[in-house]
Amino acid sequence: MAATPSPSPDTDLRIVVESNPPESRLADLNIKCWPKWGCPPGKYQLRYGAEETCYLVRGKVKAYRKGCPETAIEFGAGDLVIIPKGLSCTWDVSVAVDKYYMFESNLSSTSSSS
Repeated sequence: MAATPSPSPDTDLRIVVESNPPESRLADLNIKCWPKWGCPPGKYQLRYGAEETCYLVRGKVKAYRKGCPETAIEFGAGDLVIIPKGLSCTWDVSVAVDKYYMFESNLSSTSSSS
């Protein structure tokens, strides 16, 4: 009996983009209290050890999953983006990025139940 190759760990890892979320959603997430990060145009190799949620204030990015350049996803200013833990990708930044960001371990500690 031949062994079936197991799928690559990145197979099910997808970046989720929510374009122009309502202000109420951003307020619920407390985005303005998150750390900020920015970068100039360029290509950046990234590996996510934790899930990241970020909100782009400005910029434009094409993200390519490692080994799958045909699966690029684009996002930019006004987008709320969730990047899964374990994803390896390249960010091709065409317009300088400014974003608020939070990693999953920090996200749960900043949420409060009312």
